[in-house]
Amino acid sequence: MIVKNPKFEISAVSPKQYPKNGLSEIVLVGKSNVGKSSFINTMINRKKLARTSSEPGKTRQINFYNIDDSFYFVDLPGYGYSKMSKKEQDQVGHFIEEYLFNRHEIALIIFLIDIRHSPTANDRLMYNYIISSGLPCMILANKADKIAVTKVNDTVKALQKELNPIGDIPTFPFSSERKIYKDDVWNFLDNFFNEF
Repeated sequence: MIVKNPKFEISAVSPKQYPKNGLSEIVLVGKSNVGKSSFINTMINRKKLARTSSEPGKTRQINFYNIDDSFYFVDLPGYGYSKMSKKEQDQVGHFIEEYLFNRHEIALIIFLIDIRHSPTANDRLMYNYIISSGLPCMILANKADKIAVTKVNDTVKALQKELNPIGDIPTFPFSSERKIYKDDVWNFLDNFFNEF
């Protein structure tokens, strides 16, 4: 897919702020600093549309990115950031839950996980949370540039076996540095929307 005019539309913390145009939404979830913003920038071939930060825990709102008036990439706040206060964690957790369980426009959840590490307790909680939502999901093993190319496929398979042993959730490697994986993800998304 060639993206021509992506734009940041709004940061929201409540349903009244969500876009009202009915476009489908592809939602990105994952721990703080797993690379959700970098994923968006890589997919749309822009360097700075989605705001990235070297400091985890910066995203505390739901960010909507309009992709050519076709659909949204929606960046949810990351989880597992220890320096966020308990009150802030509760507030963020509430509006994430409100969004995931009540937003009818959600078409797909992309769950990003760091390819270098086994799923954490927080990763497993979020994975179970996604499954309980009943929404379509794919898993992205991100930061694939951090391991040898020859080890990527086996690592992805091991990760899927650990997190999704029945293998019913599509799982792909991804890297904002090695753009070789981007086409596979776009092909999946194109096919998904064609069947949606």
